[in-house]
Amino acid sequence: MKDSGKVIVITGASSGIGEAIAKNQAKLGDKIVLGARREANLKRIKEEIEAVGGQAEYAVTDVTDVDQVRALAQKALDAYGTIDVWINNAGLMPQSLLEEQKIDEWDRMIDVNVKGTLYGIAAAQPVFHKNNTGHFINLSSVAGLFSHQAGVVYSATKWAVRAINEGLREEEAQAGKNVRVTALYPGAINSELLNTVTSGDVKAGMTEFYKKFGVPAERIAQVVQDVLEMPVDTALNDIVIRPTAQAM
Repeated sequence: MKDSGKVIVITGASSGIGEAIAKNQAKLGDKIVLGARREANLKRIKEEIEAVGGQAEYAVTDVTDVDQVRALAQKALDAYGTIDVWINNAGLMPQSLLEEQKIDEWDRMIDVNVKGTLYGIAAAQPVFHKNNTGHFINLSSVAGLFSHQAGVVYSATKWAVRAINEGLREEEAQAGKNVRVTALYPGAINSELLNTVTSGDVKAGMTEFYKKFGVPAERIAQVVQDVLEMPVDTALNDIVIRPTAQAM
């Protein structure tokens, strides 16, 4: 096992992409700090990482609460003394037609997908600047590259992540603090995101689409590994990851 010395904080780490990244990077020797709302899942993942010789800690975290996100950062500092990588992975995808007026879902998506990303940046950026090094990885979506009916609000939140990422990249480059910034734009990746879709017809169509095209979350974990192994003088800023057969 390689001991890379990286301390990696991951939000939305209780399943899917977050879990896959955590397990893969722990296998490579990184120290993982898991953040999500479901403590039972976090405890299970921590135990599974430790069972194969890895290191992990967790903190129950709702990314819509800035104090809880800051507490997640503090958990990493208390456990491992630093933060090297912060992955803003937490997200929701409850898609529906605008005419359905699922306003509570709109609000929740904005809070998790947009504010949660900003709160993660706010928690890690002071540590990165103090250390004169760091790496943000922000999860957008192919839906952050285009919009379509039933996905308007979700796309808006993922366009926002795209905008945040690009602005942050420029800010960090000008600050000269050796902080790298990466946005990932996944397509149909099998995870629990479909569980957040409540609109019946939309969910049926998306379920069939993912059944036909979806690929495992481990594909994103492989991309994250590649991103983190890039020499520190180079950043992979924007990466689209689609199943080979996915056209959109």
